[in-house]
Amino acid sequence: MIKQLFSKKQASLDQEVERAKQGDEMVRNEILKKYQPFIAKSVSEVCKRYIDPSKDDEFSIGLLAFDEAIYAYSSEKGSSFLSFARLVIKRKVIDYIRNEQKYPSVASLDEEYYEEEHMENPSEVAAAKDRFQLETESWYRQEEIKEFKQQLALFKLTFEDLIDSSPKHKDARESAVQVARTVFYNEELRNKVLEKGRLPIKDLVDQVDVSKKTLERNRKFIIALVLIFHGDYVYLKDYLKGVGL
Repeated sequence: MIKQLFSKKQASLDQEVERAKQGDEMVRNEILKKYQPFIAKSVSEVCKRYIDPSKDDEFSIGLLAFDEAIYAYSSEKGSSFLSFARLVIKRKVIDYIRNEQKYPSVASLDEEYYEEEHMENPSEVAAAKDRFQLETESWYRQEEIKEFKQQLALFKLTFEDLIDSSPKHKDARESAVQVARTVFYNEELRNKVLEKGRLPIKDLVDQVDVSKKTLERNRKFIIALVLIFHGDYVYLKDYLKGVGL
């Protein structure tokens, strides 16, 4: 019964989002107002602190990102609207934080002059800022990895499993990624992975150009990729792009 209620709620939200996309400003404003707690929570997850909607600039960034998600969302992308919106919010807030660290605001010209006058070595200051940015991004990556590790545990997987099951050759890895994408964008296959924690190999054999034996050998690796595609893992997804997968 709970699952049915959730499905109805999601269907209703999807319908409201579609109406907002079609230009219904009243529905759009209602969605933005109703989901402010969701937006604040999503922003807090990135900033790792309480976000006050009335004071914190990060909330405004999250609100704009949520609004952008309304117009960009498509149910055919394989994720719920809220999952998609959370990902957009995370990306926008992280971009905002990166930009703020790269171009720190100056309270006044007098303050800027004072700082420049008291710099012992401007190059050292610039290096310190760069180091701070790298350390901050490293912290966010570590937090994301912790979250992913917890997600893997729900599927009785570990990082050691992924290392052991990861295809050794690039072509084999690319093939596994394509299989994972096939699963992710197919609602029925995706749900079998997310709800039952298993790879539907029998169903997959007819849809991919990969043998059953290979699918079984790469099962853990493929499941992990599906979890990454489905989750809000900004850095892990960027990493997959960065290595050409």
